[in-house]
Amino acid sequence: MTMLRESPWYQEILREGEARGEERGRREELYFGIELALEIKFGNTGLDLMPMIYQIADLQRLKEIQQAIKTMNTVEELQRICE
Repeated sequence: MTMLRESPWYQEILREGEARGEERGRREELYFGIELALEIKFGNTGLDLMPMIYQIADLQRLKEIQQAIKTMNTVEELQRICE
């Protein structure tokens, strides 16, 4: 087992797994933040966008949506960004 852990392949697989886990964690944090911001700003109507937002996996796009919530005045404006 020690030899396996020291293997370059094992180490690479381990690094990839850790990176995926970290990315998934960041994505979940962004989903939570977006959901909270939508509820605070638009109430339950804003939460109707969450199924569409959950389809987005790109972290940069999720960050842009989170930032856009600050400046958007209506759910419809934000929906156009999410599409």
